[in-house]
Amino acid sequence: MAQLLPLSPVPLYSQLKELLRTRILDGTYPPHSRMPSEAELGRKYDVSRITVRQALGDLQKEGLIFKIHGKGTFVAKPKAFQNVSTLQGLAESMSQMGYEVINRLCSLKHLAATARVAERLQLEEGAPVTEIKRVRLVNREPVSLEVTYVPRAIGERLEKADLVARDIFLIIENDCGIALGHADLAIDAVLADDDLTRALEVEEGAPIMRIERLTHGADGTPLDFEYLYYRGDAFQYRLRIDRQKGARA
Repeated sequence: MAQLLPLSPVPLYSQLKELLRTRILDGTYPPHSRMPSEAELGRKYDVSRITVRQALGDLQKEGLIFKIHGKGTFVAKPKAFQNVSTLQGLAESMSQMGYEVINRLCSLKHLAATARVAERLQLEEGAPVTEIKRVRLVNREPVSLEVTYVPRAIGERLEKADLVARDIFLIIENDCGIALGHADLAIDAVLADDDLTRALEVEEGAPIMRIERLTHGADGTPLDFEYLYYRGDAFQYRLRIDRQKGARA
């Protein structure tokens, strides 16, 4: 059994946190299993209950464990994640990490652009657009609801494509022959309403991460405006942010 080092400059709670994190990530404590109690961990590693509580508190903040009042502390299910350093669709990104991503097509409609959609796609209000709603499933579990708006000329091509198995980005590039350039994203949080409750199989009022994404072609033309709704308990967006070179101290 790994031991903590009382004389180390690293605080005992931090040592315990790293040890428990390793046990969680290597499957010693599998998802949804009950963690040892604070008293049990204290005896096992010869530390105070305060030290154990600090370590568990940090792990809870990281989303690795969760507590149920009166029942104890449990290991959380690992969250799927997508790195967003490059512009990729969900399946395009996550398939490289071994995840299975399939889609449940909820609806595809040709309709008149609302003021918001028209403004984002730089169209006249009421111009013909296509709305596509899909639930994205990662390893057969619903993770996100994707609501996409594209000009109708593109939408008619998407209507003929396999929207169950393919990313819209790849269809636009490969089937429509349009090179993508960049996307602008805005991220906030909402609570699940009736539609999100049904689509994502969560409780009403559950926390949902919402991403508004506007994707442009290589020539700068806006092509694809989306609302992406992700389950807060099942998914992460990960970004790398570099400090600007030459910035003043």
